[in-house]
Amino acid sequence: MRKDRKLRIGLIQQKCGISKDDNLLVAEDSIQKAASSGAKLVLLQELHTSVYFCQSENPAFFDLAEPIPGPLTDRFGQLAKKLGIVLVISLFERRAPGLYHNTAVVLEQTGEIAGRYRKMHIPDDPGYFEKFYFTPGDLGFFPIDTSIGKLGVLLCWDQWFPEAARLMALSGAEILLYPTAIGHNPTDPETERHRQLEAWITIQRGHAIANGLHVLVSNRVGHEPNPGAGTEGIEFWGSSFVAGPQGEILAKASCHESEVIITDIDLGRNESVRRWWPFLRDRRIDAYQDLNKRFRI
Repeated sequence: MRKDRKLRIGLIQQKCGISKDDNLLVAEDSIQKAASSGAKLVLLQELHTSVYFCQSENPAFFDLAEPIPGPLTDRFGQLAKKLGIVLVISLFERRAPGLYHNTAVVLEQTGEIAGRYRKMHIPDDPGYFEKFYFTPGDLGFFPIDTSIGKLGVLLCWDQWFPEAARLMALSGAEILLYPTAIGHNPTDPETERHRQLEAWITIQRGHAIANGLHVLVSNRVGHEPNPGAGTEGIEFWGSSFVAGPQGEILAKASCHESEVIITDIDLGRNESVRRWWPFLRDRRIDAYQDLNKRFRI
């Protein structure tokens, strides 16, 4: 019989402004609220120290980047140690002059860096000019081992790719975590907004089902104007959520407000679900060679 592995988790959904200090204080206050509610794992959204600067191409924004280890990992590492939690943060990593990544860092309960993940899929679309800023990740799809389990951390655009989720699962991830920054163009009609939001939720619930894993998604929220030109800015749709290994929604935030979501998950259910839905057993690995091609025609 399976053993219960109950874990209380916290998701931080936050509106971000131009003041880094203010953003950090709000994030720290939210983390402490989650910890005071018993959360042992806390996930922050993508690039939570600043506005989403990738709406335009501006070399001055490279000044937002910092090294790992660095001031941000030190600051949040101290908080993780003080609260006795595993904490997943997101930052603009300065690896070397002219070499930058969009990176998530997992901080252990001791405050030490347990590992990092560099975003692999980099978008380049109106309002999301990330290829100007970020070099694609080179660490692959490997979970980060922590005191509470193996965390398969991915970032935003990665969440649309089933291959990324699968490779994390095949490497032993027990939870999939997606720090995110996604929303609507304010000029989109309501019908299109609804389709986009539902597609975003559905694809990630599919990753939970296909891999028999819990999925944690933390998205930013609120309107952020475009500092450049060409769009009306982005209305980040929030809707951070937790899905169980059958895709069931265990908790979900609103579309408009900053929130701290607290819920309990049972990692023991992963194996229970996989016994009845043995997708990993029935994979035809002998017939998937063409998956490494861009297109078959």
